[in-house]
Amino acid sequence: MRQEGLTIGELAARSGVATSALRYYERLGLIRARRTGGNQRRFDRAELRRVSFIRISQQLGVSLEDIREALAELPDGRTPTKADWARLSARWRRRLDEKIELMTRLRDDLSNCIGCGCLSLRSCNLYNPGDELAAQGTGPRRMLPAPPPAVVHPEPPPPPSPLLEPGSADGTG
Repeated sequence: MRQEGLTIGELAARSGVATSALRYYERLGLIRARRTGGNQRRFDRAELRRVSFIRISQQLGVSLEDIREALAELPDGRTPTKADWARLSARWRRRLDEKIELMTRLRDDLSNCIGCGCLSLRSCNLYNPGDELAAQGTGPRRMLPAPPPAVVHPEPPPPPSPLLEPGSADGTG
């Protein structure tokens, strides 16, 4: 008699993700499987949605750690509802809008670059002679949004020095 749920091979075939990646996702806690009496993995069909979410998020450049944090907010023990996914989406909206804006700027700026042969370096957003933009942060500073201001933690005061005996240069009296 066949166990309920998808085998790892079925999940791989259905999702387009290699079985090795699915095992890795399971190790990271991104997806869950139960085990049969023969120790074979069985995935609930709802895990297919999680794998799809992981795959799309990765293609957008979202880290597995950020994906894990997002998926951890979904309920355990039941299939996430539309409302559960809507809450996750609302939390990610600003981040996705920022990525869309950056990708749009990149597309538009690259369109201006293609075919120019870098003859117009004064207007090139990637040109940085003498690394003059290094003080503004890492990467292509004219393309990326401004980095958040650095948090400066004041140095703690030095511990008080032991008191010396009056009239003694070395404290021996």
